[in-house]
Amino acid sequence: MGYRGGMAILTLLRHGQSTWNLSGQFTGWVDVDLTTSGVEEAEAAGEALRSAGISFDIALTSVLQRAIRTQQLALKALDQSWLPESKSWRLNERHYGALQGLNKAETAIKHGAEQVLLWRRSYTTRPPALDKHDDEHPRNDRRYRHVAKELLPGTECLKDVLNRMLPYWFDVVTPLLLQGQNVLISAHGNSIRALVKHLEDVSDEGIIDYEIANGVPIVYEFDDDLAVRSKTILEPES
Repeated sequence: MGYRGGMAILTLLRHGQSTWNLSGQFTGWVDVDLTTSGVEEAEAAGEALRSAGISFDIALTSVLQRAIRTQQLALKALDQSWLPESKSWRLNERHYGALQGLNKAETAIKHGAEQVLLWRRSYTTRPPALDKHDDEHPRNDRRYRHVAKELLPGTECLKDVLNRMLPYWFDVVTPLLLQGQNVLISAHGNSIRALVKHLEDVSDEGIIDYEIANGVPIVYEFDDDLAVRSKTILEPES
């Protein structure tokens, strides 16, 4: 199966398992690394893309190392480490506010499973926010020093993630696809969910139970008007 037929291709890749995925902690914008299994998932994703005959013109990612490393490992497996890369905070994971770092199971015991499920999966409900003076607030993180402070969140719902991603989609990704360039985006469960919602016009209710697997490439083919022509999920070989 080859994908070089003249139509633009977008591949979405959630990072491999992170250390906090493994420990069951709310991660958000905290910059944790991949586990050994996460590294293997990233490499397997690259192999799956290679087997599908996909080549890329540019690779985009967030500014968080679990997505960056996943992209680099996948591109190495593709023998495309030389590709131009670009990073943007707009591709970051959803900011989980004051929940970041907390254990999900313990938080459910403290606040109730229904409330935690609402914080995790609702399209419009935000978790408790970080104070802007908190050391963990992105305003106080050097990597976001060039971003207007009013744009940096102390918490987000999925709707917020979509709203902060859409300018990047229209200003950066769309022009690349319209030029016929094949684009790889290595990002996160919720930033990819938000983009999928936009691309597939998923309802607010439908996106609640939509899952994005670690290290499994999602390949979209577009027509000349950027309408989705096909979607393929490339399950890596076990």
